[in-house]
Amino acid sequence: MDIASAVRSRTLRAVDVVTSALERIERADPVLCAFIEVWGEEALQRACEVDTRVGAGERLPLAGVPIGVKGRHGLRAAGPLLAAGCVAVGATSVPGPGTPWQTWGLGRYGRTVNPWRYDRTPGGSSAGSAAAVAAGLVPLATGSDGAGSVRIPAAWCGVVGLKAGNGRLPSTDRTGLMAPGVLARSAEDAAAYWAVVSGADRAAAPGDGTDTDGVPGEYDAPTAVWSPDLGFDSPDPDVVAVAHSAAVRLAEAGAIRLVRPPTRLRLDDPAPAWLTLRTPGADLAPAHRIRAANDRRLAALFSGVRLLLTPTAPTPPHGHEGPGERYSTALTWAFNVSGHPAISIPAGFGPDGCPVGLQVVATHGQEGALLDVARAAETCD
Repeated sequence: MDIASAVRSRTLRAVDVVTSALERIERADPVLCAFIEVWGEEALQRACEVDTRVGAGERLPLAGVPIGVKGRHGLRAAGPLLAAGCVAVGATSVPGPGTPWQTWGLGRYGRTVNPWRYDRTPGGSSAGSAAAVAAGLVPLATGSDGAGSVRIPAAWCGVVGLKAGNGRLPSTDRTGLMAPGVLARSAEDAAAYWAVVSGADRAAAPGDGTDTDGVPGEYDAPTAVWSPDLGFDSPDPDVVAVAHSAAVRLAEAGAIRLVRPPTRLRLDDPAPAWLTLRTPGADLAPAHRIRAANDRRLAALFSGVRLLLTPTAPTPPHGHEGPGERYSTALTWAFNVSGHPAISIPAGFGPDGCPVGLQVVATHGQEGALLDVARAAETCD
């Protein structure tokens, strides 16, 4: 990341970077409501410590990078980032008491708004993290994704949102559906996050000419298939058109090789399985049948191609009154049930002026491949 590189080279001070971030938050947050709490004094003290450590010759891969952490209890999950030199400036908003989980966030000044249109939700539940990154308040913010809670707000706010594969990073979620993730202003910043939390930064520093797994090599365009609906959903045609155009641009630029699968991918709707797995004491047998059937189909798909591309969300961001009967999670939560890593990257804009996301899914353990494609996508724009 540019910030970390400048702080490490001592052309910038971490304390100045964090001061600027706090000033941006103070100006913008009364409207955006992206933060529950802002930790100004503690953040400046932490930034001074980072400058001292850099001055003593300590290598900090994310030196001085201001971050938002999801919710009041997010600091523990951010531990590896703080150890790498990040400075937590505040807790980002999540749904408040009585707020439907799929609708919006509640910040210290009120409901969290989408930076592109204040009358629209940023998505949830990592609402404040997405809004803060999209508005340029911080370059990185942590998230957690149990059904699309990183990817959907990333799509609706026009930023990058990575969900790690289930079990790849520590999680306190007992259902096995929740995975840590990050919202970032660029694929390179998301890759810097992944290098730190996955331990790859011990093999190679972010941005030193190696891939995100620390292994040097040339980019080899992966094979990919496109699915507008995963075989069971009915996404809005405008959303499908924008996401598909982004997939085609990736192929035309040589970032991926779009291929036609032998048969159309048809997953079982994961909604009943996801809801059952979240219900204490429920009969899990039907959920396990859905999971097993979809796992077989995905395994067959990934035996022939490396990536699966879909729209991230089936609809544009809805208003603050809520989504009605349509779940924004329709195209994301299948991969919480299956455990595959997935990323949302900006695809373009819908007729309403709001961003649309392209979801890219890889087989287990291939977060690096997702980040490679996301970085390649940014060179296509």
